[in-house]
Amino acid sequence: MNQFLKKVLLRADDLGYSEAVNYGMEKAVKEGLIQSVGVMVNMPATEHGVNLLKNEAIAFGQHTNICAGKPITPAQLIPSLVDDMGNFKSSKVYRNAKTDFVVFDEVMLEIEAQYRRFLKLFGRKPDYFEGHAVASENFFKAMETFANKQGLKYSGLPEGEGPNTLSSDAFIWVNGTKVYLWMEAMQPDYNPYLSLESMLDNLHDDGVDMMIFHPGYLDDYIIKHSSLLTPRTLEITLLTDPAVKEMLDQLQIQQMSYQDL
Repeated sequence: MNQFLKKVLLRADDLGYSEAVNYGMEKAVKEGLIQSVGVMVNMPATEHGVNLLKNEAIAFGQHTNICAGKPITPAQLIPSLVDDMGNFKSSKVYRNAKTDFVVFDEVMLEIEAQYRRFLKLFGRKPDYFEGHAVASENFFKAMETFANKQGLKYSGLPEGEGPNTLSSDAFIWVNGTKVYLWMEAMQPDYNPYLSLESMLDNLHDDGVDMMIFHPGYLDDYIIKHSSLLTPRTLEITLLTDPAVKEMLDQLQIQQMSYQDL
């Protein structure tokens, strides 16, 4: 008989964003609770982050990114995604746009280019496949199309949900498993301990509850390029807190990775 009553999946996004973020992710994996890590394959610090963690027995996903750094695809082939400097348009541009400016065929080129880069970095397919959240329906439609074509374990967003806010009981299907999503790092006065407590108080019986984190330390690059800052450091504290691990064990909660789905 399975001793575990409920299941949770704790996922960390943004490996490769910056070296400081990478070091925080490393700590959250090697000394903490993270067993699934999303990799931004197009960033200057990508190889640094991959080298820190590639030998760990965890799930690695392609955290497909079209709003930070430079694309892998030549900029002239994907004009809808880049600015005048050849950098990806920022997440702020996506948030302020009144229409979805992403061209489906162009974003498909970049999705495939990032997939090829992942294969080169790891020598295998990603354990799961998802996207760095931006307000673009065409982006997520292309992600799902590409995942189905390649036979990848797609982990998208619930229909009708925004990229940074999730309503109560929001869920997706991942490889036939119902996965409930929790992410509150963008909320004012975010406290990861309270967020985790809220999830644990409302676990579902018919699937897996997943909380999405962005653990990392701060350096000049991340401070200049991301609006998500202090929550990253708070999440390292939570994820490496022995008392949190002990609490999950006492509650008989099974910790899963995407490899288990």
